[in-house]
Amino acid sequence: MSVSIYQLGYKKLSQIIFEWQAADRASLLALFIVMEITMHWLWCLFVWIGRDSFDGYVDMVLLYPSWLIITIIGLFFWWMVGHLSHIKNDYKRLHHWQIVLIGIYSLYIAIVVLVMGHSSLVSGVSLVGGTMLAMMLVRRRYIWYAFLFQIFLILLVTISPYLGINLPNMRQLTNTAVPLGAYSDQGYSEMVSIENAIAASIFQDGTLSWDSINEIRRSSIFFWRSTHIYLALPKAIFMVYVFSTLLLILDKSRKEILQYASHDELTGLKNRRYGLKRMKQMLATLNSAQDYSVILLDLDLFKNINDNYGHDVGDQVLKEVAGVLTNTLGEKNCVSRYGGEEFLIILPDTPHDAAMSIAEQLRSEIARYVVQVDNGPNFKVTASLGLYTLTHCARAFLKQEYLATAPKDATTLPIKRRRTKSRQKGQLMTRSCDMVRAQLPIDTCQRLISIADKALYKAKAQGRNQVVSANQMPDTDSDIVHSIATNVVCV
Repeated sequence: MSVSIYQLGYKKLSQIIFEWQAADRASLLALFIVMEITMHWLWCLFVWIGRDSFDGYVDMVLLYPSWLIITIIGLFFWWMVGHLSHIKNDYKRLHHWQIVLIGIYSLYIAIVVLVMGHSSLVSGVSLVGGTMLAMMLVRRRYIWYAFLFQIFLILLVTISPYLGINLPNMRQLTNTAVPLGAYSDQGYSEMVSIENAIAASIFQDGTLSWDSINEIRRSSIFFWRSTHIYLALPKAIFMVYVFSTLLLILDKSRKEILQYASHDELTGLKNRRYGLKRMKQMLATLNSAQDYSVILLDLDLFKNINDNYGHDVGDQVLKEVAGVLTNTLGEKNCVSRYGGEEFLIILPDTPHDAAMSIAEQLRSEIARYVVQVDNGPNFKVTASLGLYTLTHCARAFLKQEYLATAPKDATTLPIKRRRTKSRQKGQLMTRSCDMVRAQLPIDTCQRLISIADKALYKAKAQGRNQVVSANQMPDTDSDIVHSIATNVVCV
């Protein structure tokens, strides 16, 4: 048997939900059912032990066959725990056994609720909580059908007294002079009212004495309500625990998904996708007087490192260079692995001279760094950097040019009037974000990187281990953005 009760901790539940095969999850559901049936079996044992005291509240004639059925069903589901866990690759057979599992349990729990007295607490926990828990472990379509079947049975039990059908019920009332007729003809709410009246008749002169308390303890009111709490409360607590654990698992998984989606696994830096996204966000939030600088860094002769020392050492170099970049740059700036041995560095609100100083500092820090190799000689690496600064004057001119040539419907976003202020506020925020995006061409970030890449290519051609600024390259005037930057004069 591959599952056990000791596998219900946080780590095991996480593994079950995301890693276990369908057969193992179905086996775990069968184990949950065994745990619930065991509680029902223990209740029958408790009543049998105290049969002399409970004879007035429980129909003992019905108890024994019910106990036998509970025992048989419990053994069946215990067998299912082991049987389901061994069905790994035969999915058709597994689906058939899942139907058997859900069908028999649905019928069983309906009979238990009926025989032990209809209670909204027990039926509600079983119907809603059990359905949600089962949907985590087996095919949801089967659970949905079982849910509808349970609703049908509840409706059938509810209307059966009005159709003259006397359903079996284990509950009995203590001595009363009220002509009740058949108990099964009474709904649960009516029976609660009758039992409260019986309890009130126990009190003398409206006072509650110790004899009255003992009488209530021995009455059917206390016994059956305690029974319903016993049947429902542990199950509800267990389900709340499972769902709370599931929420923790989902929170952790969401963080891991976001981590994998935005981080490079090797270097620990942001990845290319996040770098481009962050680049657009920073560009959109600049004010009219801020410059925007981009640096593209590439390690020199990195292929030779992989060829001479192996890819493990190459990975080590990338990790250590990433550490140098992280330690040198502040949190305000964004550094990401752009691809291979290239790194993209975004410097918002950074003029050209300051960006050149940062780029030169990065180059010198990398050049001074010594890579220590286990069982091999230590060596140094160098890097070439290409830089481009989009000045605020060039950015303002680019916005004007784009707004002048863009379609009218792309820059004007009318807002329909709404009755509530919250909707108007949300629409205004949406319009503001759209207008910010519309103020620059959508490929502006890629243009900036392309210009920085030209400067990087020139740095490689001039001997590597140096910084080249695209702003100082006269041969890039043909590029649209760079031509704007060189031709616009700030006053």
